[in-house]
Amino acid sequence: MSKASDQHHTGLIGSQPQPDGSVQGKISYAEEGFSTAWLIAPASLWLILFLVIPLVSIVVFSFWENTPQGLSPAFSLEFYGEYFYTKGFFDPDSDRFLLPSVFIRTLGSTVYFTLVTMLLCLIVGYPIAYFLAMQVQEFKWQLALFLLCMVPFWTSYLIRAVAWLPMLGRRGLINQALLGMGIVDKPVSFLFYSEFGYTMALVQIYVVLGIGPIFFSLAKIDKDILEAATDMGATPFQIFREIIGPMSLPGVAIGMIFIFVMIMGEFATAVVVYGGKTSTAGTVILNYYGIANYPFAAVNALMLMLAMVIGIIVILRVVDIRKEL
Repeated sequence: MSKASDQHHTGLIGSQPQPDGSVQGKISYAEEGFSTAWLIAPASLWLILFLVIPLVSIVVFSFWENTPQGLSPAFSLEFYGEYFYTKGFFDPDSDRFLLPSVFIRTLGSTVYFTLVTMLLCLIVGYPIAYFLAMQVQEFKWQLALFLLCMVPFWTSYLIRAVAWLPMLGRRGLINQALLGMGIVDKPVSFLFYSEFGYTMALVQIYVVLGIGPIFFSLAKIDKDILEAATDMGATPFQIFREIIGPMSLPGVAIGMIFIFVMIMGEFATAVVVYGGKTSTAGTVILNYYGIANYPFAAVNALMLMLAMVIGIIVILRVVDIRKEL
């Protein structure tokens, strides 16, 4: 029995070769290198210095107090109360009864403009991404047209915002075109320093952030699947509803997250294009930072960050990116 167990079975294709010294050397060499801790150390240090520490500082400053000598360390909820509380909120006879504070309303206005801009960016950006991924067959033309969409990002953000001024003014290009075609008798005023102009400027500035992720999601769809669906008698609408739409959802979600985060912190376009007629959460933070009221600016920043986190969670709940990918 022991002799039978000691016999080496050659197998169906012969005996397995024994590793020589060179193979052992290669194996030991492959195991050498930097440890995992050293590989993640640079990224971790970067996040700690430029993300974790600033966030912790904002939280700490939000509890401090303003004194004639400057900021004073304390654990005060004064500025949180000022952010949420409105005088007369609980008084039925007051015109401010159950009226949210101006800062909450400003945050709500910021969310409103963000959602409207996200919807318009999706309406404008999805067809462009669909055309690039599905209608343009050659990769070089896809890349060339996609880079053409990225051209606005090659210029300064402030320049792109200011460029709308000669377009929307009473003597701007749009009004001159309307007058030249005889559509209007006098320059229209709803274009400049208005909600319309502000929204259009935001769409033009940030739509490319949605085009990119949607384009890459659509480009990954196997064309053979679409051809098979066509051969089985599916209509273009059915193909889009059952295949293209669901498979592009991760790109839509990622693009909307990019746009959501960028516009929630927006402040320059509101000043330049809207003429400061509306306040956003970003402009409120900027104003209180400018007058050195750092604790209250920190409170507004924390509320803005909380709204961003909630918005991102909602988007990820609607579209499970990890599952779809």
